[in-house]
Amino acid sequence: MSLKIRLARGGAKKRPFYRIVIADSRSPRDGRFIEIVGTYNPMLPKTDENRVVIKTERVQHWLGVGALPTDRVLRFLDAAGLAKRAPRNNPQKAQPGAKAQERAAAAEEAKASAAEAAAAPAEAEPAAEAAAEEAPAG
Repeated sequence: MSLKIRLARGGAKKRPFYRIVIADSRSPRDGRFIEIVGTYNPMLPKTDENRVVIKTERVQHWLGVGALPTDRVLRFLDAAGLAKRAPRNNPQKAQPGAKAQERAAAAEEAKASAAEAAAAPAEAEPAAEAAAEEAPAG
């Protein structure tokens, strides 16, 4: 049986409240669980000590048994000093997706062709004026 330390949602609509539970990984998010080991109230300010409440002895027991925390719970455990979470680095996070990059390239090509078209009549215009001046009026 694969155990997870994860969040189970409770509370009202648009007023979330989470219990930190030990559950089988195959059970539903808000379904059957083995034990409640803490709570998380995201509605409280980040400085409030009741925002995340963890039963440290029980969490240490379940980690020793082999339960794996989810990423969000691992953040809480790292802040409490119960587990270590390696920092992540995603250098491509700020770059647009493939389709957006294609659209940007197409827009740049359109600007370049418009600039060339605007420059070409300006060069042809003095030649037309010179031809008109040479022709006899009459």
